[in-house]
Amino acid sequence: MSEAILPPGKLPSSLLRRLLASHDTPDPSVLVGPGVGVDAAALAVGDTVLVLKTDPITFASEDAARYLVNVNANDIACLGAAPRWLLVTALLPEGKTTPALVETQFRQLRDACAQTGISLVGGHTEITLGLDRPILVGQMLGETAQDRLLRPGGAQPGDRLLLTKAIAIEGTALLARELRARLLPLVGAAIVDRAADLLRDPGISVVRDANLLLDAGGVTALHDPTEGGLATGVRELAGASGCGAFVNADVVPILPETAAITGALGLDPLGLLASGSLLAAVRPEAVPAALAAADAAGLPTTCIGKLTPPAQGFTLLVQDGPRELPAFTSDEVTRTL
Repeated sequence: MSEAILPPGKLPSSLLRRLLASHDTPDPSVLVGPGVGVDAAALAVGDTVLVLKTDPITFASEDAARYLVNVNANDIACLGAAPRWLLVTALLPEGKTTPALVETQFRQLRDACAQTGISLVGGHTEITLGLDRPILVGQMLGETAQDRLLRPGGAQPGDRLLLTKAIAIEGTALLARELRARLLPLVGAAIVDRAADLLRDPGISVVRDANLLLDAGGVTALHDPTEGGLATGVRELAGASGCGAFVNADVVPILPETAAITGALGLDPLGLLASGSLLAAVRPEAVPAALAAADAAGLPTTCIGKLTPPAQGFTLLVQDGPRELPAFTSDEVTRTL
């Protein structure tokens, strides 16, 4: 009997956990090593902590540089660090790459870095066999102090789950940009245009969100939900701390553009690419201060649930009652792109 073929997207968490369990990092300078639900690595270098992250952009073909810079910077910020330096590996498709395409990619990278205060310091470019679109892979470094580093795994049952902005901002913008012709007769030009512009407003960066909540205090974990959407992000954040989770579906913020596009395509917004919103675990007593700080800064923030003991598993409360929080083997985007 042949082995099952894995679907596109992240490796199953059970497989990844088993692979990482055999990985040893004896170097004492490694403060944060690999793990399921761990956004980035952290190394002690003298009195400074370097935070390192690598992430590719594989779905988007339009404005891929903006996605690349922001998704890598988001994960740096989730460990309490300031994003500083970026290297990029650009794999360009054979038979489709022109000097104009390369110039566009470089211009977009330069502009995205300038907008976020990040320095592009190196990388690699090549024209690669077997690709139908450019693939950009980012390697980003940031820095922080020892007492600012937010190590994964520090959340506990009872911590509240806060979510900034709304879910599936990235996925909504991506679908609007990549599937415009298909969506126009389904939802209309006004919704498609507004959805496409979500990449810029409110945008997919959560660096400001992370800094604001960390300054408010009481944060035990931060996570940038990306592939697999909010549902996967909740499972990853909770799993890194050995917790379960409870989410109230009725209070999860969903933009009208997201509801319209996912409804038209038959997708579940809980499993759709979700960069642009930040998921935070916060001590119960610190929630009022965190919400007040977010409100004062004009950052929409909602308490969507809480972490629970691991034996309680992952629960989603819907109008019909509690059910298991969905688990997505691949992002909902892969069902349409």
